[in-house]
Amino acid sequence: MSATSLRRTLIVLAAIGIAVAAYLTYIHYADIKPICTTGGCEQVQSSAYAKLVGIPVALLGLIGYIAIMGSLLLAESENSRLLTMLLVLVGWGFSMYLTYREIFTIHAICQWCVSSATILTIMAILSVWRFLRGDVPAPAPSTAPAAADDGA
Repeated sequence: MSATSLRRTLIVLAAIGIAVAAYLTYIHYADIKPICTTGGCEQVQSSAYAKLVGIPVALLGLIGYIAIMGSLLLAESENSRLLTMLLVLVGWGFSMYLTYREIFTIHAICQWCVSSATILTIMAILSVWRFLRGDVPAPAPSTAPAAADDGA
C-alpha cells in the first residue's frame, strides 16, 4: 500500500469514527436511546464509565477523532505521521480500556463502541505502519518545461 493510499484510508476511517462519535454525542445530549441491535448500548451509555470527570466519553471520542483528522490533513512529514500515530494510539488504548469495562464490569456490549474500537484498531495498525515506513509521497511531476542548459 502506498503512502498516499495509507493516508487516504486513515482519513476515511477518521471520518467514519467522527460520524460514530458524533452520533453517540448527539444521543447523549438529546437524552435519547441509541439505535441498538445488541441490547447493551443503553446500559453501556448510561453506565458510570460513559463519563470521564463529568465529560461524556462520546464527546472525548469525537474530539479525538477530529484531532486525528486534523493531523492527517497536515502537510506530510515525519512529525505529522508521528502526531497521527500518537493520537491514534492514545485513542486505541482508551478504547481498549472501555472495551474491558464493557466486558468485565458492565457485562454489556454496545455495537457503537465496538465499531469505534474496531476503527481505532485498524487505524492503530495503519498509523504505526505508516510512521515506520517513513514514506513521503513523491511530488507530482512538473509540467513546466525544463530550463535549457546553454553550457555556460
